[in-house]
Order: sequence, then structure tokens, then C-alpha cells
Amino acid sequence: MNYYPIFLRVAERPCLVIGGGRVAEQKVESLLRAGAKVTVISPQLTRRLSTLAAAHDIVHEPRAYVSGDLVGFFLVCAAAGDETAQARIAAEADSAGVLLNVADRPQLCDFIMPSIVQRGELMIATSTGGASPAMARHIRQELEEIFGPEYALALTLLRRLRESLTSTTHTGAERQRIFNTLVDSPLLEFLRAGQRRDIDALLASTVGRGVSLASLGIELPQGS
Repeated sequence: MNYYPIFLRVAERPCLVIGGGRVAEQKVESLLRAGAKVTVISPQLTRRLSTLAAAHDIVHEPRAYVSGDLVGFFLVCAAAGDETAQARIAAEADSAGVLLNVADRPQLCDFIMPSIVQRGELMIATSTGGASPAMARHIRQELEEIFGPEYALALTLLRRLRESLTSTTHTGAERQRIFNTLVDSPLLEFLRAGQRRDIDALLASTVGRGVSLASLGIELPQGS
């Protein structure tokens, strides 16, 4: 089955998770990280979900799913484990035009949730199209070794530099040259090793005197 790869904005949008077990917990956590407003329908919850409900981080409906529960939601994740209920939810989601993910049932899904590596604003999504979640996890673990926390620092630095350059006299071509030079430079190696002086020298020579980690408000982790 072929999928169209996208990153979906769910911030402040109402999303529903049906089920209260470990799989549902994972769905809820990922939706909350993306800023969604999450409702969970399930007679029982894991300890973590109970904590989130008690803190009002999610809305909990302590009952089984009933027809009509999808109304008003942008996206739904079904993780109840009942195949009959899953098929009914899929039919109702299709009629209501609601995006649906059903745990371990790719044939019922409008979308599948990839295996994610995240380093700050860098997000790398891996999918096997539902063929092998184990392989997707294996690839994710390999990517985690390749893309370390220095990528999060680099993206924070580059974002702040981009913001600072919008108020300067640099032309578009000059800004493009600066960013191309930094991306092709040893910046990531310097960040990985915590080489503050080398990073400051690189910024000064590439962007201009006075530009440094401090001027951009970037602090390297202690011990770097």
C-alpha cells in the first residue's frame, strides 16, 4: 500500500483516542507533544493516562465507544483491540470524513504513524507501510545513532541567526551564502564536541564580527 508522506498540524485541534491501554497511551503522548487537544474514551486507563486525566491534560470519558462519538473531532486513533468495534469505527470515520488510525490494522487506516527520530526541530519519520513495525524501529534506532543532539543545537542556532539577519542589510544572496557555508562547515562537529571557541570563530568569519553563540543566545550543554 502506498502512502502520501506529510507532517500534519494538530496543535489546538480536537483529537480522539479510543482505548486506555499502553498503545493508546503512546498515541496520546505523541498527540500531546504536537499540541493537540486530546479526549480519551475508555472504561479503564493506564496509570500514566489516569495522571494526565487528573491533571486535566486530557479529557477522559470513562465508558466504551458508542456510535456518534467521532463527531467534532479532526483526527481519531483507535486502540481498543476489539476488531468488531474497530471495523465499526472505521466505517463511521469514513462517513464523517474524520482521519483515522487503527492500531495494527493498516487496511482500516487513513494514515499510519511512522517511527520518529526527533532532535529539536529536526524530525525524521520512518515507515514500512505497515509491513514491519519491528523493522521501522530498527531503522529508527540506527538513525538515532547518526543524528545526535548536536542537530537540535544546530537548528536552534540557524533559526536564531536567520531571525537576526532579517533586520540587517544583507541581501538575499548573501544570506543564502552564509547558510550554505555554515551547513557545509564543521559546525555540527564543533557542536558535538562542545568547541565554543571554534564555533564563535566560524560564526565571526562567516557572518561577521560580533556574531557568536552568546549573541544568538545559545548555551552549550554543561560538560561540553
